[in-house]
Amino acid sequence: LAMDRTMIPLGSCTMKLNATAEMIPVTWPEFGNLHPFVPAEQAQGYQELIAGLEAMLVEATGYDAVSLQPNSGAQGEYAGLLAIRAYHASRGEGHRNICLIPESAHGTNPASANMCGMKVVVTKCDANGNVDVNDIRAQAEKHSANLAAIMMTYPSTHGVFEEDVVEICEIIHAHGGQVYTDGANMNALVGLAKPGKWGSDVSHLNLHKTFCIPHGGGGPGVGPCAVKAHLAPFLPKAFGEHGVRTAGTGNGAMVSAASFGSASILPISWMYIAMMGRDGLRKATQVAMLNANYIAKRLAPHFPTLYTGRNGLVAHECILDLRPLEKLSGISAEDVAKRLIDFGFHAPTLSFPVAGTLMVEPTESESKHELDRFIDAMIQIRAEIQDVIDGKLDRADNPLKHAPHTAVQVSASAWAHAYPRELAAFPLPVLKQVKYWPPVARVDNVHGDKNVMCACIPVDAYKD
Repeated sequence: LAMDRTMIPLGSCTMKLNATAEMIPVTWPEFGNLHPFVPAEQAQGYQELIAGLEAMLVEATGYDAVSLQPNSGAQGEYAGLLAIRAYHASRGEGHRNICLIPESAHGTNPASANMCGMKVVVTKCDANGNVDVNDIRAQAEKHSANLAAIMMTYPSTHGVFEEDVVEICEIIHAHGGQVYTDGANMNALVGLAKPGKWGSDVSHLNLHKTFCIPHGGGGPGVGPCAVKAHLAPFLPKAFGEHGVRTAGTGNGAMVSAASFGSASILPISWMYIAMMGRDGLRKATQVAMLNANYIAKRLAPHFPTLYTGRNGLVAHECILDLRPLEKLSGISAEDVAKRLIDFGFHAPTLSFPVAGTLMVEPTESESKHELDRFIDAMIQIRAEIQDVIDGKLDRADNPLKHAPHTAVQVSASAWAHAYPRELAAFPLPVLKQVKYWPPVARVDNVHGDKNVMCACIPVDAYKD
């Protein structure tokens, strides 16, 4: 099930449809077959590519220098925090080890801070999903002598813009700390706002999200670390005397085994930015936010959006709250996620950052037709939930509790369920014309999580 067939609305993962033109250079041996440690004079094309991409990312973010070494967003976080620690140490303040992290931050943030030897202090959010500025101020004052940084996600994982982001930066700087802005949600910022201009000191970017490198199936990724000038000397250094050196390489600790990480896929982001241009990138951001708000508004009568900004709008993603419906019907967010497979959709992000919710991010890749197709599916699912509430469908034996339905199940001679086969396989008429058949029926998630090792039968069972 791929992006050319259906939207994959994974919140905070920015699953875009990638243009073939962006992908073609990856197949060229000049990029794909070059060893990362060849002498610099043998990699002048890569040098031009890397320098050009760094300059593009500097312009897009408002920072002063970029390292392309990190191979993932989490590794980019790690590189950024190492730069902060090295910066403090260079000033004789190596004791600074407190990292403030709001509740709405990405889950990798506290893990990265711990890996860097920092102590995490979690700050509160208000009822609307915004960070609690007063709590940040209080914690910054409390830990002023040892404050190293704050890690905040902007726009937040709750899908809202933090209106007080400039004030937050000023508070942290006033107490000697650095501001780390998680760049995973840059798809709501490119062309409209630059973290480096509002007071942030460092961000990681996800080229495999915002800048179009596909990352379905787990990779590969590139998580550049972008910093202001005072942190540039502490970016990851190049490997030994080998590889291409550019202005974006500092003298800090290496975070990858190659100077420029997954360099062979950098042409994808270079092509994306070059072909889109300034105006195209800005429009992509605007359309991404428009699409998210369109979904939130159209689904509002059926599934309320948990968090919105001051004007009732979201950023690039919306969190649909299914918890009230679960109390009435027994239908969980997981049931809805699995039922969406019957409609030919990959599920949104399930139960993150709030348990019992679905976080939807359509991106700018989806047409209004595709958005409407998803919305129609969700409205039909809501109607099925209502039938459970009203007693028209059994609370245990209904199409949501047994989703997804395979072709083998639906076409078998025996049908054990109280609901009709047609409702199972073709809940909307359009599915009779275009239908994705899941190859696997419902899986017990909890059992799978608790039994991660294969329970293989012994070899001697094959004797006969």
